[in-house]
Amino acid sequence: MPYRYWLPSLLASDTSLQYAKKAVGLLNGVLATDPEHPGVAHYLIHACDNPVMAQEGLGAAKRYAMIAPSSPHALHMPSHVFARLGLWQEDISSNLAAVASALHGPSGTEARLHPMDFLEYAYLQTGQDDKGRAIEAQALALKNEGFTRGLEPYYFHVQAHFPALLALETKDWKAAESLQPIVGANPRVRAITYWAQAVGAGRLGDVAAVRVAVHNLDDALEADKKSHPDSPAPPVDTNKNEAHAWLAFAEKDSAAAFELIKPVIQFQDEVGKGEVELPAREMYADMLLELNRPKEALEQYRLSLKSDPNRFNGLYGAGRSAELANQKTLAGTYYKRLLDNCDLSTESDRPELQHAKRFVAETAIQ
Repeated sequence: MPYRYWLPSLLASDTSLQYAKKAVGLLNGVLATDPEHPGVAHYLIHACDNPVMAQEGLGAAKRYAMIAPSSPHALHMPSHVFARLGLWQEDISSNLAAVASALHGPSGTEARLHPMDFLEYAYLQTGQDDKGRAIEAQALALKNEGFTRGLEPYYFHVQAHFPALLALETKDWKAAESLQPIVGANPRVRAITYWAQAVGAGRLGDVAAVRVAVHNLDDALEADKKSHPDSPAPPVDTNKNEAHAWLAFAEKDSAAAFELIKPVIQFQDEVGKGEVELPAREMYADMLLELNRPKEALEQYRLSLKSDPNRFNGLYGAGRSAELANQKTLAGTYYKRLLDNCDLSTESDRPELQHAKRFVAETAIQ
């Protein structure tokens, strides 16, 4: 049977990754006889789109854009692997090319918005906040038209996700808390906004606001379940668990917060988070750091960076934890990695970068 028929079933979500690994084996066999086939490279990237196997997909990622240079999606697809590996400049280049190609082709609006999603995320990981905000503004300004049939709801997802990502990645907790659900969005999309509200309010310790956000989130998820009764339930609902965890944390029940977030961490360790999502383990580390437990936080940041390398907040959190744990050499190592990632944004006013620069400069003098 041709691989185009059996491959989608092999790429189904599976925590053991047995189907993904089997798919890679089969695809490599096809690749040996047809190295220029775009479908093989495409599905290899999908099969390796998890933290455990991302490195195996790097060769296909580098090759795919050359095989199909006129396809916006082919130009974008390598960034699935680049994002997993924290290769931000390659990620940015891939998606800039995809956006440019989509502007001059017959592709639907989502062919522009999807790579813009990756661009916003990558810019924020490299401290290029102005460019991240510019991408957000461009995405939100696009009209609700030109979508491929069946992908019309993606418009509302973008309207909710882009602002939430920007607020949370830049630690603008007040902005996250103040987000409002998109008019006309379905319950699952509204849940994105309520989740962001809950995280922002939780970080501010605004218990009343977290409770309202969590209540609205639970109602939205229940409404979504009623609207799609036959949809399979995920092993763990990331947004729900994280929102409830931040409510517990704001209520000073850190033990309950940890119990709520650990199932998300376990699931993400097995199959990975979304390429443009926040790692739950990094949130756990943030909680530990807030509780003035820097040694424990450092270990969690270290593990988070192993599965999601070169994240801005992960590197800074690890550096800050090491600094507070009086491990200055290790702190300097993480801060230098952060600064190296952000060498295109030397004018950034991000306080984390300013702190990292001061620390590196002061320890060099000593």
